Amino acid sequence: MSQPAQFKNLPDLLLQSTRRFDTRPLFGTRSVDGEWTYTTYGEFGELVTKMRGGLAGLGLAKGERVAFISNNRLEWAVSAYATYSLGGCVVPMYEKQNEEDWAYILKDSQAKILLVANDEILAKAEGLKTKIETLEHIVNFEGRSVEPLSYRALLEKGAESPVPSADPDPGELCGFIYTSGTTGNPKGVMLSHGNITSNVNAMQEIFPLAIDDRSLSFLPWAHSFGQTVELHMGISYGMSMALCDEVDKLLVYLAEVKPTLLISVPRIFNRVYDSLNKKMADASPIQQRLFAAAMATANERRELSARGESSTLVDLKHGLFDKLIFTKVRDRLGGNLRYAISGGAAISKEVAQFIDNVGVTVYEGYGLSETSPIATANYPGNQRIGSVGRAIPGVEIIIDADATKGAPEAGGEVLIKGPNVMRGYHNMTEETAAVIRDDGAFRSGDMGKLDDDGYLFITGRIKEQYKLENGKYVVPSPLEEQLKLSGFINQALVYGDNRQFNVALIVPDAEALAKFAEDKGVAGNLDAWLTNAVVHGLFRGEIETLQSSVFKGYERIGEFRLIPEEFTTDNDMLTPTLKLKRRNVISRYGSILDEMYAGS
Repeated sequence: MSQPAQFKNLPDLLLQSTRRFDTRPLFGTRSVDGEWTYTTYGEFGELVTKMRGGLAGLGLAKGERVAFISNNRLEWAVSAYATYSLGGCVVPMYEKQNEEDWAYILKDSQAKILLVANDEILAKAEGLKTKIETLEHIVNFEGRSVEPLSYRALLEKGAESPVPSADPDPGELCGFIYTSGTTGNPKGVMLSHGNITSNVNAMQEIFPLAIDDRSLSFLPWAHSFGQTVELHMGISYGMSMALCDEVDKLLVYLAEVKPTLLISVPRIFNRVYDSLNKKMADASPIQQRLFAAAMATANERRELSARGESSTLVDLKHGLFDKLIFTKVRDRLGGNLRYAISGGAAISKEVAQFIDNVGVTVYEGYGLSETSPIATANYPGNQRIGSVGRAIPGVEIIIDADATKGAPEAGGEVLIKGPNVMRGYHNMTEETAAVIRDDGAFRSGDMGKLDDDGYLFITGRIKEQYKLENGKYVVPSPLEEQLKLSGFINQALVYGDNRQFNVALIVPDAEALAKFAEDKGVAGNLDAWLTNAVVHGLFRGEIETLQSSVFKGYERIGEFRLIPEEFTTDNDMLTPTLKLKRRNVISRYGSILDEMYAGS
């Protein structure tokens, strides 16, 4: 095995990779007729050189900020690396963020240049320019080359006036990640080159990706998980990335791109799990029995492996089932998918085992924007399903039991110590001091436990936990994830703060519910179905089944209501990283929550 690459800063990472993988494909983009074309590493390096000259021509100096309002695209990556190589800081934002957030982030970061995705966002951003004193230029990625402040024009200018790449010290800032907080203004997480490269260097040591690996990239680079784990780490390995412009087209693009690797969040794996289960529900009895037998054999094989044992008979049965059933499942995912990396939130054990059974190994990791983000990871030879893995090289995990005295079964607060811990929150000295101890350990706000082998198990968020009227503590997010394993439940919120028992708001899967209504002869539309006794009985049964073996007695759902509106970023019920804005949902549906307790 070759010696893993190590990097000093992000320009160094780019330089090493463009030299080593010059002619290899890097970024794939899809044309309107469905053809995928790839920019090579060498071509990407040339574009970065041109854009560096273009940004320098706009007066970008060391330490100054370049903000982005754009989804993932080639121009994003080119401009980011051009900024890094001038010693500047990248400040990414989401296209779907509201304008108030854009204005706050631009002002707080003191952005000098803003890069936007298209004419529509440019029109909105122009109105912000007069409010932000530091903002001097807005560049349109899709502008024409005759427009001075277009991406194309900057490339042309940069080609005429090249400037050398900077070589930042590892401690120098490379960017801000503004956390999409569920309340209040976003916090600007300040990350250095050394923060990011410590993550990349650690993964180079433990995770054997290769130049022939290919991902389908859809996680936003505006979030630390997608940016570090896919963009920077992918480039460090020489792998290629096909850029998925719309998550709704993920399954279509999987079949076209045929990736070997999928870097994702649990929401996507839950969709795969749900779609396959729905497909089997419509299959013939024989197919259902075969699938159940295949799953049972795969589970048995994994349990034997966990004990260091094997069985020739079980291996033969598994091989037969793999050819008959699991190969067809993998074909729906492109046919070449070997493994997946999951992060951003905890994936349920049932879903992870399900994906693992069909022949795609899921390696779950854990971290936060404040830790660049990776703190722990499962990796080949060191995997424990249900855990988020062990601390990566150079990082230490500390469990502070004092933080969860009210719920000792939750373990304690997870503290993270290492070179990946942020420099602090921008312009927020008190908030920084509240989360970083004197010894440099970062307080994550997550609850977790370490087993005897050092594997970390996340048990919830400290701020989410609440106390029932009987004094018992409840952590709602794991309960919500369990409920969402039902093919009929799209989203859920569990609530019971200082109440007698837990209740739930359930957003049904509209497609699955429509099919159920048709099969059962239930007339009407979605609004009518939500109050129908037969439909109510269906969901009561689903909830009872899912909570029977997992929920503790005091955690069980006493009442529930079905609501038609999906939680989304547009209605401000989800953050841009798809985390539930719990307070917003509770405020919006407070009267319904109160109604469920009225008769108790």
